[in-house]
Amino acid sequence: MLRRTERILENIPVGSLGLISLTGCEQLGKKVDDYLVKWRHESGNEYRDDIAFSGYEKDTFLIDARVPRFGSGEAKGILGESVRGKDLYLMVDVCNYSVTYSLTGRTNHMSPDDHFQNLKRVIAAVGGKGRRLNVIMPFLYESRQHKRSSRESLDCALALQELVRMGVENIITFDAHDPRVQNAIPLSGFETVSPTYQFIKGLLRTVKDLQIDSDHMMAISPDEGGTNRAVYLANVLGLDMGMFYKRRDYTRIVDGRNPIVAHEFLGSSVEGKDVIIIDDMISSGDSIIEVATELKRRKAKRIFAAATFGLFTNGMERFDKAYEDGIISGILTTNLIYQTPELLSKPYYINCDMSKYIALIIDTLNHDGSISSILSPNERIQHVIQKYKNGEPV
Repeated sequence: MLRRTERILENIPVGSLGLISLTGCEQLGKKVDDYLVKWRHESGNEYRDDIAFSGYEKDTFLIDARVPRFGSGEAKGILGESVRGKDLYLMVDVCNYSVTYSLTGRTNHMSPDDHFQNLKRVIAAVGGKGRRLNVIMPFLYESRQHKRSSRESLDCALALQELVRMGVENIITFDAHDPRVQNAIPLSGFETVSPTYQFIKGLLRTVKDLQIDSDHMMAISPDEGGTNRAVYLANVLGLDMGMFYKRRDYTRIVDGRNPIVAHEFLGSSVEGKDVIIIDDMISSGDSIIEVATELKRRKAKRIFAAATFGLFTNGMERFDKAYEDGIISGILTTNLIYQTPELLSKPYYINCDMSKYIALIIDTLNHDGSISSILSPNERIQHVIQKYKNGEPV
């Protein structure tokens, strides 16, 4: 990881730092806050008497923000303290379905729509008093509805434009389904961050006998949309790359989509090789398991599936069975969205923590510093692979 001390921060902070962790994102927010507090205690002494660094060192940067609801299910955003002049970072997890609220006495689970609405309520409660508004939305709201085919809404583009109209200057997301959605807000800050480094680190920490070269390992994209991720992974690790494409039945529509008839493979032989399947999300998991089964049929050795977001919308049973049958050896996802206790307890699950990375991005942006070196993990990946090959702890 790029060390905080290695950065050259030439600018004074944009404003006193404030972190708002919305309902459902508290756990990640607390971890990010812990890093920021620790770092600033370490380096705060030199700025203690400088008025431009007022509020630079604190015991917490988290700001008290709540969204209480009326009995009808309607809500309002409330801030428990002043945010005037602060450089605000709002963190939201639109995928946290475990959060509930009462709707006329019944328990209702929050949907992505509810979380997005809460984000807007808190922005409205800030009321233009903050120095700058930045939104950190790891899973980009409505990003799966990123392009129009026939008569359809363009929800992601509308959501981005709405946030910009409300005064948001920077939107930070992770592994956007299609980064071209930023075309909807061409004059505003939009970054889509890839967790490739954290995946590689998580895999190297857990699996001790990997041979990282093109004779023993391959990177695979499960569909044509994700080839960029697999190409990047293959290039930084020096591997061959393969991909599957989905053959669909365009004469029928099932659950709003054309059903997949088969997964066809393009690429060199996988026989006897460890394989990393890389994707942006695991939703139901059908595609990943079908692709893994196809690879096993082609005599692949061990199969690891890495996805930024583990939604697991149909539960874990299929993955349990795939693990027991030896089809999948490990699954890597991040803590950017809600993880069930059941998922965290699985023997094949490798959790990739992103809190330090987010804290580094926030800390740099607060100084109006360039984050391009943080977003490009090439050197860090090469460094961690060299340590692994030398037998040093990763």
